[in-house]
Amino acid sequence: MKDNKYFKLLTEIAVLIFACFMAAIGIYNFADSYNFPLTGFSGIALIINYLFKVPLGVTTILLNIPVALICYRKLGKRFFWRSIFCTVLYSVMVDYLCPLIPVYKGEKLLAALCSGVFGGIGYALIYMRNASTGGTDFISVYVKSILPHVSLGKIIFIVDAVIVVAGGVLMGDIDGIVYGLVISFVTNLVIDKTMYGSNAGKLALIITTKADEITKVIDKVTERGTTVIDVKGGYRNEDKQMVMCACNDKEMYLMEQAVKHVDPESFSVVLESIEVHGEGFKLTRVANGD
Repeated sequence: MKDNKYFKLLTEIAVLIFACFMAAIGIYNFADSYNFPLTGFSGIALIINYLFKVPLGVTTILLNIPVALICYRKLGKRFFWRSIFCTVLYSVMVDYLCPLIPVYKGEKLLAALCSGVFGGIGYALIYMRNASTGGTDFISVYVKSILPHVSLGKIIFIVDAVIVVAGGVLMGDIDGIVYGLVISFVTNLVIDKTMYGSNAGKLALIITTKADEITKVIDKVTERGTTVIDVKGGYRNEDKQMVMCACNDKEMYLMEQAVKHVDPESFSVVLESIEVHGEGFKLTRVANGD
């Protein structure tokens, strides 16, 4: 038991190190050299500096302190200290490790896309480990804890978009707004796909008169559970049954072939499922407050 605990801890640390490294590469090696608009508290600090000439570092610290304290109370000490660890690690990698890696000097649009992809993978892994990199990440995860039905990627995109647009308008950099929004959109698309894609699947609704046989064949070919619901046809008023089953893409293909073999007259509807929770599917937890 003790060995498993240490292995789990080392795995968590290794994932966070890799995640911070990916996020740092996205910023330093792809975005920084092109002076793309800043997001997060850095972007807000830049706006305040432009308007009131307040030093960037002072503004960033003043913004972080109250937000960190509020999130400590709401999201718990585990999230808080993990976030402090990631914030420090991320900063060290940006300042000392990433400069050792060649900086991309190619197409500006490709740089923006790569920045979004690398950053999205890194941030998603950080959030999935119940942590953040500070700044507006605290705010986004806090909002997620209040509105759990809204994806984290959408929340982050809205926050980033407001900062990018405000900064771009004040600076008169319209191209910067466009590139900043591209980075934010790609980053948060990758975040959602990484965090929730592992739980994505398909939902089959099968109308049949041979429910018992179909449930057995589904269990045989996919080892997935099913739910059987009594239904009635609206045209002929015939009593039938609907077999409902959630599975992944590969299993859905096998299921369709097996169902048609058992009951060629069956009627099937296949739906995309963004998230599936339960036995056989992982649950992604963010900002659970422990």
